[in-house]
Amino acid sequence: MGSGEDNTAGRRRAQPREVRRDQLIKATMKCIAENGLSGVTMAKVTKTAGLSLGIANLHFKSKEKLLLATLDSVTREYNEGQSGILTDPGYATIPDRIDALLAFDFSTQTTDKSKLAVWYAFLGEAKSRPTYLASCSRQDVKAERLLTSLFEQALADGAYRNVDPNLLAAGYISLVDGLWLNVLLAPRRLSRKKAMAAARQYLANALPGQVNPGEKA
Repeated sequence: MGSGEDNTAGRRRAQPREVRRDQLIKATMKCIAENGLSGVTMAKVTKTAGLSLGIANLHFKSKEKLLLATLDSVTREYNEGQSGILTDPGYATIPDRIDALLAFDFSTQTTDKSKLAVWYAFLGEAKSRPTYLASCSRQDVKAERLLTSLFEQALADGAYRNVDPNLLAAGYISLVDGLWLNVLLAPRRLSRKKAMAAARQYLANALPGQVNPGEKA
């Protein structure tokens, strides 16, 4: 029995660095969702991850670095997914690309409670806001630029007048942020599907003929 325990401990110690980091980041996401940003401690994170405090300190050195790595991980995952949709040449039409964007923005993966909690926890605490802005501003600028380009193409195809693609992109981003917050705080009142329907209607009103009807919420 002792030999089996030794082998198990050895396998745990032998886990690749990336696996350990991922375990700690996922545990941190869960702790933020349950306790808020100020309630996260290294002890809670390591207990949730099933790892030792020594391993956590080895990978991240401090709680602040672990929190920032968690924010970076969530932000990078979202931006890579969104960027992939907005730059993929495989979509035959603008409506198809918009469909994919809406499906991604309101997927169970994107609207995962723990992920949304990370974003709004950083944004909601004044002392953490500079860290949030520094981590996310570059990605936000890129996302808005890609969305603006998509809407410029849609406007050109539809020959619309008096519609500013920059304002359309800014409005879409703000709307999605607000819908996500409501999905996080009041999921019974605003379901993920209803949130997606609201975003679709916003785009359909701005871009008639360039947005597929979609399913009823």
